[in-house]
Amino acid sequence: MVVAASVVVAVGTVTGMIRALDDDTGANTARPDATGATLLVPLPDTPSASNSPSAKASSSARPKKTVTTGTTRKPQRTATVSPRLYRHPESQVLDWVRDHPDDARTEVIADRIADQPAAVWFADFTPSTITSRVRAVTSGAAAQGRVPVVVPYAIPDRDCGGASEGGASDFAAYDDWIDNFAAGLGSREVVVILEPDSIAQADCLDDTQRTERFEALARAGRVLKAADPQARVYYDAGHSDWNPAGQQAALLKQAGAASAESSDGIFSNVSNFHTTSAEIAYDRQVLDALGGPSGLGAVIDTSRNGNGAPADGQWCDPAGRKIGRAPTLNTGEARIDGYLWVKLPGESDGCKGTAGTFTASYAYDLAR
Repeated sequence: MVVAASVVVAVGTVTGMIRALDDDTGANTARPDATGATLLVPLPDTPSASNSPSAKASSSARPKKTVTTGTTRKPQRTATVSPRLYRHPESQVLDWVRDHPDDARTEVIADRIADQPAAVWFADFTPSTITSRVRAVTSGAAAQGRVPVVVPYAIPDRDCGGASEGGASDFAAYDDWIDNFAAGLGSREVVVILEPDSIAQADCLDDTQRTERFEALARAGRVLKAADPQARVYYDAGHSDWNPAGQQAALLKQAGAASAESSDGIFSNVSNFHTTSAEIAYDRQVLDALGGPSGLGAVIDTSRNGNGAPADGQWCDPAGRKIGRAPTLNTGEARIDGYLWVKLPGESDGCKGTAGTFTASYAYDLAR
């Protein structure tokens, strides 16, 4: 049984097109886990220059240092930063880069993770401030002419009482929170990753609870798209090693994902490790089974899937993983609308550090 563990910090964190470190060999049963963020993908090892930005500090210059591990070597060249996606200037990784200019790992982390656009999570249930916090992200993106990725994450019974438990106390409160969230979207393009794990993990609920949740998700999609007609709302499809495509499509349809009024499609692999090729094939199967408008597409979290999922099914900060394809809204793949960094590489699942917090050693292992 695949168990979700969308581990996030209580307040929600901030969060190009190039070849990836995606060897497509080793997918298996990793549990889904989420923590807000997005990062960047390195090119094959070449002695070349690099670029960068990322979190709770603005995109200011930082010292360039050569990474040393006994012998001096230049870091791999990083991927080009997406000209369309927004990198919010507040995040844990940006804080760390700013605060550790002399650390031997700083240049690699800055160039390959901190510079990339990532999702901004809103994981705390704070109705009084949610509008202004969402507006701060969307207005910042609008000022740069870029597209932000935001993650509403406050569904009641979130994570079924697991490591990321929390959310609104009931669905009336959640509906109000979504109304306030939508009020901060503005009128420009924004990608909304609506409630990771909320559909794929719904088997933890009884029939009544599941019906209430799916009705709330369908309403949320309608509210978000009505508030900002340019918003692109995507629904939870789990990942390629969770529910079979037909089963997941049936759940998605109940939650409004097949309706153009509430949905632009599905997302998969959030905070997980399955290869991009496996997710592309799976997402297309789900979309075919889902039906709905021909324009429905999928976005895939590629932040940590460069080496695929571990064969032993480990989901909590497993060793040997690498960052995947760089975030982009131009994939070149039919029905695949984007590769996104929804989970910020380096934010721990709870094993290499406290859940939801940035761990430099983990980030460095993923990026080098």
